[in-house]
Amino acid sequence: MYTASKMMSKLTSTKEEEERGSNNNSRDDDMRIYLIILPLLLWRIIHAQIWTSYARFRTAKAKNRIVDKPIEFEQVDRESNWDDNIILLGVIFYLGCKWVPVVAKENSPMPFWRTDGVIMTILIHIGPVEFLYYWLHRALHHHFLYSRYHSHHHSYIATEPITSVIHPFGELVSYFVLFFIPILTVIFTGTASIVAIVGYITYVDFMNYLGHCNFELVPSSVFRFFPFLKYLFYTPSFHSLHHTRFRTNYSLFMPIYDHIYGTMDSSSDELYRTSLRRSNEQTDVVHLTHPTTLDSIYHLHPGLASFASKPYNPSTTTEWYLIFAWPLTYMWAFLFGYISSFVVERNNFDGRLNLQTWVVPKYTYQYKLTSQRKKINELLEKAILEAEKAGVKVISLGLLNQDEELNKNGEIYIAKHPNLKIRVVDGSSLTVALVVNNITNIIPEGAKQVTMRGKFTKVAYTIALLLCQRGYQVIVPSKDEFEKLKWKLKTMIMDTASLTPDISSNSILSTTITHAHNQVWLVGDGFSDQNQRDASAGTFFIPFSQIPPWIGNFKNMRKDCVYFNSPAMTVPPAVENIHSCEDWLPRRIMSTARVAGIVHALENWNSHECGSNSPITLEDVEKVLTASLRHGFCIPYLIDQDISQSMPSEHTK
Repeated sequence: MYTASKMMSKLTSTKEEEERGSNNNSRDDDMRIYLIILPLLLWRIIHAQIWTSYARFRTAKAKNRIVDKPIEFEQVDRESNWDDNIILLGVIFYLGCKWVPVVAKENSPMPFWRTDGVIMTILIHIGPVEFLYYWLHRALHHHFLYSRYHSHHHSYIATEPITSVIHPFGELVSYFVLFFIPILTVIFTGTASIVAIVGYITYVDFMNYLGHCNFELVPSSVFRFFPFLKYLFYTPSFHSLHHTRFRTNYSLFMPIYDHIYGTMDSSSDELYRTSLRRSNEQTDVVHLTHPTTLDSIYHLHPGLASFASKPYNPSTTTEWYLIFAWPLTYMWAFLFGYISSFVVERNNFDGRLNLQTWVVPKYTYQYKLTSQRKKINELLEKAILEAEKAGVKVISLGLLNQDEELNKNGEIYIAKHPNLKIRVVDGSSLTVALVVNNITNIIPEGAKQVTMRGKFTKVAYTIALLLCQRGYQVIVPSKDEFEKLKWKLKTMIMDTASLTPDISSNSILSTTITHAHNQVWLVGDGFSDQNQRDASAGTFFIPFSQIPPWIGNFKNMRKDCVYFNSPAMTVPPAVENIHSCEDWLPRRIMSTARVAGIVHALENWNSHECGSNSPITLEDVEKVLTASLRHGFCIPYLIDQDISQSMPSEHTK
């Protein structure tokens, strides 16, 4: 009796241990599946970003581009929710993990590879998925469903990779049902594997992005050696016809169903050949810029689309998720030491000019290092010579590419290559015009006293001369700068008959400045935090430098003063394909250097506008401003938006 009881107790204990072990194994298998989901979602995000960056980089040039229609900010905003489908997939997978192991214990634990499951996934996609998608797609183009659902996807003709996943929720669910057929099949048949599921999702994403990338990259040799692939593998040009003609090329990824049901566009082959043959277009104007902070590379046009479509503020708008991208950020900083300038953006002016923006791979802090000057000058010189060789008419030097200590506002390149056909422009005349305009037309009446702070440049001296001429008192805190300004005023009076000697009295040397309530401060590089504290409440800070001195140090900006943005202009509708902001400037606002380059080309002026020793005449200032306005550029009222929210209403009207 005792022995039997003991044996029963032992068997019960063994059974409980087995059940506990079984439960532990089940929990381990569940945890293993959970751990797969997050990397898959992250991979989908990275995959989408790789395609977006690559497509934007490629379409900045004309080579192999398919559709020339522009992309604007409205399209970027509409497509900013491209990651909704990734979030939805994650929710479905996490919920599915609660019941999938119960109905398909054969998948526990899920192996990395199963040949039968991979083959089954391929066959089910070729058959049911492609067939059902074709007819679903045709149904979505019926006017009833098209107007309510699919028209959202067709809102714009020029597509980007992420356009492929922009759909209303109901349509997105229908696609998920289709694409889950192979996945659920291998799960319920016990043939699922990581490769089958992750590989299939990656394949669907890859083909979707391929079809919407707007440049042809499938070589003709693929179809020449394997002709049957034209029925099983579509090309970007094939699907682009569906976005331009709407009633043809309905297939998902395999054109065979369009061949079978007679919806193949007759021009598919010709567009494919034409896109492959297309070469780079003639560029008329190149603007040279550079990244500012390390994170600003994501703000460049090929970077994060939504991020680049907003003004870049290194202090307040740097996205939290960029913290996790620091390995990539520093990788780019390393690679920038070994590459030359590259194209990041293209624009068009009314079909008359082709515009490009090139990036010099150096950051702002590197421009301030004496050890980097030689390398930076080599990069700038190389970019100018490459643009010259490509037949570019005008190249404009933006940001610190025109620093006087670096290259004397581009003068060293002109001296070294006196026979350059390309015209080098620094935008200094237009900068002067806009700064003076801000003072004379925007600042309240009675503010006739202007303080100049920061590093004096040829732009600063010219602004001071113009203000003195117009009756403003210009306060200069440095004796050396005061004497230099006096000398320039005398020279200007001698050269210009319309000026009278009394304007020189408008320049004032002061070491103890009396601050008026509405005092105007013109500031350049070197404007310090102490300078800001010296100003009285209500002071207007107007930068004359390309980079506002407070960029990157917004925490020290005063809430009781008004900060203007750097000199810039609003672009006319004639400038197309603008869907990223230029640094910290608002949407469709261009810096004076960039605008001046465009106007220089439109007016076909044959002279350079650069050099520290070349004076800016009153005629130059008036001429470039008049020409800019005539071509549709407008003068905006640029107050820093973050600061203006706390300003008195009379300052922000």
